[in-house]
Amino acid sequence: MDLTGKIIAVLPANSGVSQRTGNPWMSQEYVIEVPGQYSRKCVFRLFGEDRIKQFNIQMGEELTVSFDIDAHEYNGRWFNEIRAYNVQRGAAPVAAASVAAPFPPQQAAAPVAPAADATAPFPPAQEPASEGSTDDLPF
Repeated sequence: MDLTGKIIAVLPANSGVSQRTGNPWMSQEYVIEVPGQYSRKCVFRLFGEDRIKQFNIQMGEELTVSFDIDAHEYNGRWFNEIRAYNVQRGAAPVAAASVAAPFPPQQAAAPVAPAADATAPFPPAQEPASEGSTDDLPF
């Protein structure tokens, strides 16, 4: 998946030594804001000192971030992890998130006719039922 937006926070780097392998590790998290009518924010992580130095992400940069989403369970709770694997600078001006589909799109069995006013955010209001109606539902 890809997000194009502006880096609004660079969080401190975390590092340590793996208990399993004994190798050192480093990760750093960043917050990207995707512009739009309702702007969205997303925290993503870069793992590995080499990637952190390679991408050298700075506050205020306009970037396109390619990432994978995964979840893991800890003590009966589930947590999402968003790991970036590529960062591109000088991104094309995209106002919303661009999602790369892992599978080809499914085709509908039959074409669906558009609504009378497809641009309306809500369906048209319905007239209230008359007093003599047997339908007593409020909607």
